[in-house]
Amino acid sequence: MADHNFDDLQSYVNFLDRIGDLKRIKGEVDPILEITEISCKTIENNGPALLFENVLGSRYPVVTNIFGSEERLKLALGCDPKELGQEILFFMEKMMPPKIGNIFDLLPFIKKITNFRSKELLSNAPCQQLEDKLNLSSLPILKCWPEDGGRFITMGLTITESPKDFKRNMGMYRLQMHDDYTLGMHWHPHKGGASHYHEACQMGTDFPAAIILGGDPSLIFASIAPLPENIDELLFSAFLKKKPIRLTRAKTSNLKIPANAEFVIEGFVPLNETKLEGPFGDHFGHYSMEQQFPYLNVKTITRKHNAIFPATVVGRPPKEDMFLGMAATAIFGPLIKLINPEIMDIWAFYEAGFHNLLVISLDEKYPKNSVKSMMSIWGTGQLSLTKCIITVPSFVDPRNIELVFGYLGANFHSSADLTLIQTTPLDTLDFTSGTMHIGSKVGFNAIGDGKEISKDNFNPVVIKDPRSNYKHIKDFRVMNKNIVVISSDYSAKKLIDEIFLNKILDNFKIIFLVSIDINLIDDVDLLWGIFTRFDPSLDIHFEKFEKKSSSIKFEGRMIVDATFKSWYPKLITMDDEISTMVKDKWKNY
Repeated sequence: MADHNFDDLQSYVNFLDRIGDLKRIKGEVDPILEITEISCKTIENNGPALLFENVLGSRYPVVTNIFGSEERLKLALGCDPKELGQEILFFMEKMMPPKIGNIFDLLPFIKKITNFRSKELLSNAPCQQLEDKLNLSSLPILKCWPEDGGRFITMGLTITESPKDFKRNMGMYRLQMHDDYTLGMHWHPHKGGASHYHEACQMGTDFPAAIILGGDPSLIFASIAPLPENIDELLFSAFLKKKPIRLTRAKTSNLKIPANAEFVIEGFVPLNETKLEGPFGDHFGHYSMEQQFPYLNVKTITRKHNAIFPATVVGRPPKEDMFLGMAATAIFGPLIKLINPEIMDIWAFYEAGFHNLLVISLDEKYPKNSVKSMMSIWGTGQLSLTKCIITVPSFVDPRNIELVFGYLGANFHSSADLTLIQTTPLDTLDFTSGTMHIGSKVGFNAIGDGKEISKDNFNPVVIKDPRSNYKHIKDFRVMNKNIVVISSDYSAKKLIDEIFLNKILDNFKIIFLVSIDINLIDDVDLLWGIFTRFDPSLDIHFEKFEKKSSSIKFEGRMIVDATFKSWYPKLITMDDEISTMVKDKWKNY
């Protein structure tokens, strides 16, 4: 695996073809919805990467699902993400503090680090072979979901520079096609591109940007990696490739860009000007809210000969981005131990859109050690956008939700183990508070005394069907003897009041309340239905509480209201007509 090193997207796609992990679709397909439906069905069936060779309205082929399996992602990166994460951690621990005796142990890794640089600028870069007056309508840009605000580039790598210190940033942002020469710049305020733009607005200086389409797979992965501040994504790509990255100068600015891209879109972002962007289906499974965002005035588009157009689809999990997110967690998760040595392991759940649920296994050495770790994580890079953290004992696998729920049910006590923070920054895509960028966070400490709990906390529990006595419960699933999930289409407020008043399901310490569209038997759907649909400050209810000065102490049972609220955006679903058409044509693709 590690011997494979891809110079560009085409060499990677051709390799997938040779090993039988690429499907070439020769018949004409529509970039409006049809490619999305085919790609999603392929991911659901653990299928191959897809190359659409005949795309309606464009002469360029589209490739999707290039990271759409664990094995494909390992191949793309040339390594096992978990092993790389441990290797980086080992290096960092050996270097703190540096010792001569450690150098020999670190030689293989030091050799890899020497690639953390770029080569000289190329004058005849492949990405600039042709500059033939393309506009955005010439490109096979997708419309992914029926109620999207338009077409958008789904796998564009946006390169910007700080006008203050000229440090570079590359991020994968949503790029709406407003017209033939205008692209929306959906960069979240917490991201590097937005920071550079803010600096440019303060200084009143021109703000160039370049959109990279393609490049080798390590470059694409680097754009979504949660790197520490001031670590250049392009140079991290070189580290993954194990050789320096080739750059060239942009045509219309001094930006340095990857020479191996398929397409490069260049332009300038007007200062203090915005256009309405969205709505778009996103990885939280709903349409994101419309909002004003900056935009790029396109000056030129360059490309390779025989260029191919990369794309991905995000939406209700599972989708391709789950493999990218899991790899990022495996690589960078171990580094949190450098700041918090009590943390043994960490896992962000793709089922919940990653930012909505983070589980930490922790060796709690002193009272409220878990709270200290939560606070540290909420102050660290992209982890600061995490909404819900659950801490479990050091020996518990945080990836195993059955174990996590077992310890949560057994060890969590609302009076002692709740950490609730109101009015904090949240992921821009999070809609649960009703206010963009802002919401609340919650931490549940499920460590208890740090010892193993009895097996009966995990054993199946049979209860009398609550629907027989209470008609407003439409379905239920007992997770363990302490936790139950129920679904209802009744008023959530009234149902919660009645549960507490009438002692309904009073054998359970924690009740998750979800809407009736959630399949309670499907673990992916269950976690998505719970953790993407509640704001901690608004939607966690306790049976009793006691107020003393500015302090509130909660007691008794806890209900988490994860039902669909009136201000939530629409759920992403594909048009029945498109789904039926793709199903009918499936054998011909």
